Amino acid sequence: MKERYQTHLFWGTQAPLSSLTGAGLFIMASGRTAFSLVSLGALLWVYGLSIITLFLGKPLLPQKGKSVLRIFLSSFFAGAYLLILFLLNPLLAMECTFFIILTPAACIGSEIIDRVETLEPEDALSRALLEALVLGGLGFAIALIREPLGFGSLSVPGGPWGFVELFSNDEDAFVPLRIIASSAGAFFLLGYGLALFRYYKNRLNESEDLE
Repeated sequence: MKERYQTHLFWGTQAPLSSLTGAGLFIMASGRTAFSLVSLGALLWVYGLSIITLFLGKPLLPQKGKSVLRIFLSSFFAGAYLLILFLLNPLLAMECTFFIILTPAACIGSEIIDRVETLEPEDALSRALLEALVLGGLGFAIALIREPLGFGSLSVPGGPWGFVELFSNDEDAFVPLRIIASSAGAFFLLGYGLALFRYYKNRLNESEDLE
């Protein structure tokens, strides 16, 4: 039971909020919901294709220099994702370039490849995609707070300007709320989120110890 808890996708020791994996993505991609959705797609793409390639190509890939190979593969897939996005929507691609570049760092930093190496390919892929979904989902959750409070809008990818606003409030936002849209506001929300996470994680730890 204890081991199962430690490997939990959200509460485990390698969970995004537990290890702060992808903290840069939380900050950069959560400015607008449109950007967070692009980031979510990049995470699923890079995590999924990296795992598939490493498992299917295991007989052919060199055993030495695994770390370099993993960095190369994740960076290659991130670059391919950015290229496809650029072909579909150049302005959106330019807006999202920086945090898409951070995606390989999140993938390698999470050590997901090491943790699924002994699993069956199907289980490894599902685990990787679920972790990517959790990480991207957290960024999306922060964006759902930041954009409506900071910009008075909610957006999705698309349109000639890179994103389309589902609704928009043209009135000026109250200044303290406007700060939420800045990087400082993202750090503020992340800090409160971490505090809540650690509180409930400690409560769960205490429950596990009693059992």
